[in-house]
Amino acid sequence: MAGIVVVFDFDKTIIDVDSDNWVVDGLGATEEFERLLPTMPWNTLMDTMMGELHARGKTLGDVAAVLRSAPLDPRVVAAIKACYGLGCDLRILSDANRFFIDTILDHHGLTGYFSEINTNPSAVDAATGRLRIAPYHDFHAGPHGCGLGICPPNMCKGQVLDRIRASAGAAGKRVIYLGDGRGDYCPSLRLGRDDFMMPRRGFPVWELICEDPSLLQAEVHPWADGAEMEETLLRLVGRVLLEERNLPPLDCKLESLPAVAVQDGMPMTLRIKN
Repeated sequence: MAGIVVVFDFDKTIIDVDSDNWVVDGLGATEEFERLLPTMPWNTLMDTMMGELHARGKTLGDVAAVLRSAPLDPRVVAAIKACYGLGCDLRILSDANRFFIDTILDHHGLTGYFSEINTNPSAVDAATGRLRIAPYHDFHAGPHGCGLGICPPNMCKGQVLDRIRASAGAAGKRVIYLGDGRGDYCPSLRLGRDDFMMPRRGFPVWELICEDPSLLQAEVHPWADGAEMEETLLRLVGRVLLEERNLPPLDCKLESLPAVAVQDGMPMTLRIKN
């Protein structure tokens, strides 16, 4: 296995929308969502909205059907499968929730590619049949303690990334982190000099990084869409693999990735762009 951990945000990174907004809008509850938004934390609001949708007669199946229609760029799918085939340890770190993420990954056949999903827990209430969404960090019991002032009360992604890096499966490995939102800024500050940050260009985390790039130790490699994500991510993975073997990079766009990746779970030869 390669000495690389690739950590993906989910909303607007793996999928091209915010899954919370996608469900609320798709089930016709946008007006109520907007009315309640100023009154409570986002995580609490989404749990409240699941109760509101249930009261309107929307079932868990209705929620799942909307989630399965969320747009996911085929190039992102290809990048995930290629990185997995090259031996990378893939993980998700998201402020969405487990039911939303599992539903979408399962629909696209991607569940088995990720070794860990770090997100807000969710469960179906056995008595009512409605979906409950809880905070990753129980902020009602106390704050998570991050002093950056950007992380939402229910999740400090920087603290979660620290735990991932210290875990037995990731210790000593280089990290490639992909994200788009303000919550992805804290983990970007915790990456080391041998790591890579891939912020989505034009999104909040990119704007925060641009305010003072010197605060980051990791190399920054922005991307704008699925095609650029795939190209950039595979180029960085190929670079790390070459460095692990003490081989010089070749003069090609993907820096001579090893010849075998996967497509639809099967080995394939990567096309190297000169």
